[in-house]
Amino acid sequence: MSQFFYIHPDNPQVRLLRQAVELIRDGQVVVYPTDSGYAIGCQMDDKSALEQLCRIRDIGKDHNFTLMCRDMSEISNYARVDNTAFRQIKNNTPGPYTFVLKATKEVPKRLQNPKRKTIGIRVPNNTIALQLLEALGEPLMSTTLLLPGEDIAESDPDAIREKLEKQVGLIIHGGYLGEQPTTVIDMSEGENTIIRLGSGDPSPFE
Repeated sequence: MSQFFYIHPDNPQVRLLRQAVELIRDGQVVVYPTDSGYAIGCQMDDKSALEQLCRIRDIGKDHNFTLMCRDMSEISNYARVDNTAFRQIKNNTPGPYTFVLKATKEVPKRLQNPKRKTIGIRVPNNTIALQLLEALGEPLMSTTLLLPGEDIAESDPDAIREKLEKQVGLIIHGGYLGEQPTTVIDMSEGENTIIRLGSGDPSPFE
């Protein structure tokens, strides 16, 4: 049975964020709000939590995973970012973008794209997510909460609870969110390629 925390979207309760961090560090899979619907995540180095997350989402090891980061300095630890890409990312984060970049050796191999050695990087424009990352002190391995057979991501935490309360360790209720996928930009080869058009304006990267 999972924990279910009501966390205020504008003024998150520090006590609940600390409890959430303890659960993540204890190997639990967590559902939490972002600026593009709900995401499902786990600690970056936890192999068994990642396997559980993959079972819930019905995805394989070749899935493109994302590290949720709190700021630019954290991004630079886990991805190779040249000066041009650094400026573009800095000017447009936090925001509804996912950037595909070459991973550094700090990223566990099982999270990297097996052929291209890339990782998705994102800084969400969501107070709960950012404060959770701050309390955790490291990126959260994440993917959109898109359940098998569904075309759109989950946006209703009560519905998520009904579907997943026996499969995850924590669900954070941070409000009812619209389905707004991120714009995905591949920067790994030195030129920007828009892979998916979402709620982030692509024009700064074209």
